[in-house]
Amino acid sequence: MTRPDRRKVAVAALETRIGHVFLDRDLLERALTHASVGNGGAPGRDNERLEFLGDRVLNLMAAEYLFESYPAAREGDLARRLNRLVCSEACAEVARGVGLPEALRLDASATRIGARESDRVLGDACEALMAALYLDGGREVARAFFRKAWGDLVAGLEQEPARDPKTRLQEWAMSLALPPPDYVVVSAEGPPHDPRFTIEARVPGWEAAAGTGRSKREAEKAAAALFLDRENIQP
Repeated sequence: MTRPDRRKVAVAALETRIGHVFLDRDLLERALTHASVGNGGAPGRDNERLEFLGDRVLNLMAAEYLFESYPAAREGDLARRLNRLVCSEACAEVARGVGLPEALRLDASATRIGARESDRVLGDACEALMAALYLDGGREVARAFFRKAWGDLVAGLEQEPARDPKTRLQEWAMSLALPPPDYVVVSAEGPPHDPRFTIEARVPGWEAAAGTGRSKREAEKAAAALFLDRENIQP
């Protein structure tokens, strides 16, 4: 019995989650292809151009939603909410929620260094997917994707955003006139599809704290959080 193509299954699952089956399959493939795959090939075969368009489409969808939902909000308040919805971390969270990491096409070397779990890579791919939806299905399809996939982020707009542990650790170091924390990779292990990074957060004069994660960013956050907890550094 022939084993199903894992990526083909992942792409089908992605379309189910986003609620749209693409008529233009080539457009979908471009949205899911990282620049590392091109390796100097024909321009436009990866997702960089789509990312450019998707960034603008996402901003429009988010601004439209905020304009309708907060009729009494001033421009500055709307802008702050917008930034929380369209930042790289938010787009990466959405990407993981719809199964983008498994559906992405990346060069093997990019996969080995953790690009499949990188917030930047996933955020860019999410924007490219938004552009592809807009081009394949029009504004209504893009709007429907935004309102479904960004639902949890929209619901959290009224909550005060938690500060990133790396930001908190840097602020603490600055308060003591210390240099910013340094993050050093101690090890990178595991297969390409499931890497594990161990990174130490180091502050001069203090014991280092090591954190692990499936991406360097995740491991850095874990290390910073452990440092803060160990030294009982309050928010």
